[in-house]
Amino acid sequence: MTHPPTDPADAFAELSGINLGEVGLDDVLQHVAELAKRVLPTPVEVWVTLVRGGTGHTAVSTHDLARGMNERQYAQGRGPCLDAAASGDILPVPDLAAEDRWPDWTERGLETGVGSYMSIGLPIQEAAVGALNVYARTPHAFDDDTITVLETFAAYAAVALANARLYDSTTTLARQMQEAMAGRVAIEQAKGIIMAERHCTPTEAFAILTKVSQDSNRKVRDAAKALVDRAARRSSTS
Repeated sequence: MTHPPTDPADAFAELSGINLGEVGLDDVLQHVAELAKRVLPTPVEVWVTLVRGGTGHTAVSTHDLARGMNERQYAQGRGPCLDAAASGDILPVPDLAAEDRWPDWTERGLETGVGSYMSIGLPIQEAAVGALNVYARTPHAFDDDTITVLETFAAYAAVALANARLYDSTTTLARQMQEAMAGRVAIEQAKGIIMAERHCTPTEAFAILTKVSQDSNRKVRDAAKALVDRAARRSSTS
């Protein structure tokens, strides 16, 4: 059973209303793909490609039909979604049967029943780019009005993705800082324990802790935490 397409204005409002504090990056990506599918009157499937260091991968998709096409692109390092991601442009493929820019990709697409295709670049940040990719089973499925809707939608999607990546990076940085602080506290505690046991200076205590770390093939903070934990256990049993 088919449903009427979502009004683009409603879709844009949904994108604008995403609370990045409550959803992860993958959830944002999936929401983008589902909304892109819902705004078009033509039955389509959507996936989002992310590219880092020149290597692409499918982050999310609404259907697995195009998986083989995607993997062919990623393995060869060329194809419409990679080109769109690199340039930020719109790359329409009105009829796969008449497409000759990416022969291997086109062949795989025709084998899987794809008739027309479009990639729209999503510039997210310098370290990562992406593309919103849409395909239909029928040729010439995307008219000018459809392209305009998708172009505007992709602009909103790019902002949502950029914000999601920024939030994800910020929370990761905060977690790393917390871990670093906890490690620093453990190191200072371990130095204090060594100084009390060996009657040595802070510098000498850190040298001893570093040697323990090297001998046990562990990070200094992990060796320090183990030493502190042992001291706490001894204290609790004494």
